[in-house]
Amino acid sequence: MADLDGPRLPPRSGQAKQLVVFLHGYGADGNDLIDIGRAWAGLLPDAAFVSPHAPRPCGQAPQGREWFPLTFRDPGERWAGVNSAAPMLNEFLDAELARHALPPSALALVGFSQGTMMALHVGLRRQVPLAAIVGYSGMLALPEEIDPTAFAAEIRSRPPVLLVHGDQDPLIPVEALFHAAQALAALEVPTEWHISPGVGHGIDQEGLRQGGEFLARRL
Repeated sequence: MADLDGPRLPPRSGQAKQLVVFLHGYGADGNDLIDIGRAWAGLLPDAAFVSPHAPRPCGQAPQGREWFPLTFRDPGERWAGVNSAAPMLNEFLDAELARHALPPSALALVGFSQGTMMALHVGLRRQVPLAAIVGYSGMLALPEEIDPTAFAAEIRSRPPVLLVHGDQDPLIPVEALFHAAQALAALEVPTEWHISPGVGHGIDQEGLRQGGEFLARRL
């Protein structure tokens, strides 16, 4: 698989002081989220935005990409998947920080669906804590029937996390937000959450506003 790449937006101010990386969902690509950077440019004028394409062609949507395969039949595939994809994503994050001559603490991750799984998995295991994680319509990938506190030794950083989910999501039910928030609390990760009423597997304007303002407070 080739190195990760995808669309980028320069900071509105002209000088990058922060880096926001969008991680798209299953079957999409980096173009799916990069416009959020335009919506947030006023809140984050010093942030550079990048939205890499996931490394694999999507098995269920050949025109899209996936961070890892999903059959939706194997309960362990999410845990195996995030672990498999993490090294390539970490390499990309390090390269993007170097591109802008930024410290690891200037990084924020924003995920959607499968991208949220990647953001939480990688973000909590970075050697240097990043600034924040925003996760839309996703979940925390864990092995089945394992107490999340068993993974405390793996957690190297505890950046503030915002989880946003639609209460009508048919693909990843809103209960996944509560499970993730409880697990993160058990791991002593500071976590906020917002539920978007009437919203399915997507991001509404209120969720977008919440995410942008959360990052503006943390970056």
